[in-house]
This record gives sequence, C-alpha cells and structure tokens, in this order.
Amino acid sequence: MKRFCFSASFLIGLMLMPLFMQAQTEATPEKKGYEFTVVKEVPHTPVPNQYRSGTCWSFSGNGLLEAEILRKTGRTVDLSEMFIVRQAYLEKAMKYVRTHGSINFSGGGGGPDVTFVMDKYGLVPEAAYTGLVIGEDKHTHGEMDAVLKAYVDAIIKNPNRKLTPVWKQGFVALLDTYLGDYPAEFNYEGKKYTPQSFSKEMGLKGDDYVQLTAYSHVPLYQPFIQQIPDNWLWAETYNVTLDEMMEVVDYALNEGYCIDWAADVSEKGFSWKNGLAVVPEENISDLSGTEKERWEALTPAERSKAMYSFEKIVPEKKITPEMRQLAYDNYETTDDHGMLIVGIAKDQEGNKFYKVKNSWGTEDHIYNGYLFASVPFVQYKTMNIGINKEAIPKHLRKKLGL
Repeated sequence: MKRFCFSASFLIGLMLMPLFMQAQTEATPEKKGYEFTVVKEVPHTPVPNQYRSGTCWSFSGNGLLEAEILRKTGRTVDLSEMFIVRQAYLEKAMKYVRTHGSINFSGGGGGPDVTFVMDKYGLVPEAAYTGLVIGEDKHTHGEMDAVLKAYVDAIIKNPNRKLTPVWKQGFVALLDTYLGDYPAEFNYEGKKYTPQSFSKEMGLKGDDYVQLTAYSHVPLYQPFIQQIPDNWLWAETYNVTLDEMMEVVDYALNEGYCIDWAADVSEKGFSWKNGLAVVPEENISDLSGTEKERWEALTPAERSKAMYSFEKIVPEKKITPEMRQLAYDNYETTDDHGMLIVGIAKDQEGNKFYKVKNSWGTEDHIYNGYLFASVPFVQYKTMNIGINKEAIPKHLRKKLGL
C-alpha cells in the first residue's frame, strides 16, 4: 500500500481554497446578457408571420389598425394583410404602367398603403381572405412577385403600339390566381359584409393617421414626399426634429397608442436571434439584406461574424441629427422593414428600450416574436413612424397644423 504524505502548506492551501474560489468569482463575474422588464405595454393583437413575402408593411400597418380597433372598441379583430397587399398591388400596377415603369414595383410598400387601401376599398377579416390558395400554409410570394413584375413590364413595352383595354383584367386574374378571388361579400361572426361595410363598422379613417420623420434636408413642420424606393404611393411624411420624433414615440405609448415603425434592420446591432436592436460604440461593417430569410441564409460562421455576441450590455453611441442624416444620405439607413412599437421596457441597468412586435412568427424565438430596440437604435435607424394624429402632443400638432 502506498502512503501519501501532505505538507503543512498544502493542507493550509486546501482549507483556504473555498475562500480563494469565492474571491475569484467576485473579481471576475460571469458575462450576463440583456434582461428586460416591460414598464408600459399598449394592448395589441398577436404576432403574425409574413414568412417568405416582402409584405412587412402590410403586417405592421394592419397591426396598427388592429390595435386602434382594440383601443377604440375593446374588440379584437384579425385583419387580412393579403387583402391590403392585393389591392395595393393593383394600384401599384396602374401607376407603374402610367409612369412607364419609373416607380418601384415589388412586394414592398409602406404604412400609408394600408390606410389608402382601407379608404378606397375597405377592410376584410383574415377569416374571409387568407391569401393562401397556392398549396402553401404560409405566405410564399417569390413566384407571384416575379410573375406580376413580368406582366407589367410586358405591358409598358407596348408591343401592340396601343395598350389594350383588358390589361388590368389580366392583372386582376393573376391576383385571383395567387391570392384568391376578390371577397366582394363574406360572412363574419354571423353577419354578411362587403369590404366597405366591414371597414365602416371598424370605425377607422385614413385621415386620422400621419407619418413623421426627422431629417435636415427638408423644412421642419411641413409634409414632404419621402424619397425611399418603396414609397410608390408618393405618400407624404411630416418632418420634425429628432428630439420631437422621440417625444412623440414616448407620448404615444404612454397615452395608449401603438406606433407603425419603418426601420433599417441591416445593422450588425440588429439581432433577431437575440431579440435585440442596439447601436454599439464598436463599429462593425453593415450587413446587406432586409427580410428574415436573408438572415437565415447566412451560415453559422457568417452569422457569428455578422453579429455582436450580446453576452453583456454594451455601451451605445450617442446619436445626433447629423449622424442620422448622414446615414440616410449614404444609403446606410434604408427602408428595410416595418414593425409595430407596442411598449417601453428597461434592461437590468435601467437603460430604456422599446418593445417591438415583429411579423416573423413566434417559433423558436427568445421573446416569442418580439424584440427590444434601444433608444439610440430608434433614433438612428427610424425611417418614419405612422401614428394616430391624437398620439401627437398638442403643442407639436399645432406646429404641424394638424
């Protein structure tokens, strides 16, 4: 049998080991990710899934209308995003042909498209028009977008030397094929409606909603046509200062209004996996791409290089109006994605964030389809916000003439 001998110094060290380990733990704390506490949340409808379609603008715009119906009536209604997409595509096709193809023609759009379609054509509940007729259980628009674009491009080439009076019928037939026949009448909760009568019952008017942004290349407190590709409608946006835009965001949420948020999500500080959008002081080159599938297309190695670790709270840049303008002018801030701001939150260090309802579904997501955007991110990467006029402080409404 072997005998083991221990020196006195070894035995003393062994007894002191627990204290040494505790000291080491206290000296080098484990890295801890962001933890959020929601301090204000506006009632809204559940997170939807746009899936493989470039229709975030319809989901965020309809989300705003659904929240408005809930706020005004207490009624929870799931509106059809694809009815809005269908009619916006028709209007877009007519303008595309009339302008000889000089406007953007794609599945993209903006928040004003939703209220425009609502006022002209009405609203439809999701139960009456899902837009799912091609054998898919989720929205998959790649082929449809390509076919519709090819069709209108053929029309503007004018091979007959004169546009036929039936080209719009052909376009509508394609919409019927890919999204379903126009819902001229439908039953909902035991009552028959048309899109117009259903919209009237919801009690919403497009004139009650405006867009705001904050840039220096246009006059303050006046509407202007924001020069972004997806603004095919040439909708107007009111220009305010950066501080005033953020004042509106906070005022609206605290008064019980949701906000339709058009933002750039191509930054490395935007991490869908982590449900987080921040502007770290450390610079990492930007990603290209806009929608969820582009993120999913990255390999694990590319994704690890593309994003911050988010293992601990990071210091963020102080955003100035000059930084915001430069990013817009240099195409660093682009009209990537529409979402719905629904609340205010704080991290464990007391930093303020906004709770955001996305439209990329809830499956296998850290916050079940929501994300948290920091104040600097919203200051820096907001293209524009869409809100009810009543959600603007009175002193600013007066400046805007609203």
